[in-house]
Amino acid sequence: MYRDNEIISKIYPEMLARAEYIEGDGSPGSLRLFRMGPAVSSYVKESMQKIEKVEVGRSVTYRVVGGDLRDMYDPYRITFSFAPVEGKEEEKCIAEWKAEYELLNSSMPPPDKARDAALGFLKSFDKFKPSHEVV
Repeated sequence: MYRDNEIISKIYPEMLARAEYIEGDGSPGSLRLFRMGPAVSSYVKESMQKIEKVEVGRSVTYRVVGGDLRDMYDPYRITFSFAPVEGKEEEKCIAEWKAEYELLNSSMPPPDKARDAALGFLKSFDKFKPSHEVV
């Protein structure tokens, strides 16, 4: 779900209004643009990300290469990990968010707002029910 632009844009549009691949298809080396929704646009309006590593169904790591976060931190590298819950592998997983970053200047605060937004977004996955059309 995380790497699919159409699905991820529907999960919590107040936070993530739109996602699109500028280059690539979600594999390592792909560039992806996130346009943020009103819930976070006072902090971050957009984020350009370069996908560095993908373990299908397990994790994705990307580095922010453009946008508001890039103006605050460099590097700013995020890993989302998803571990299946034993016995419910097809139904549930435990999600984790990890950030590696350096402040561009000492007056810059750590990315607590970005962390809180990311964790809120991960929680919204649990509530999302993709629609399936029968053809």
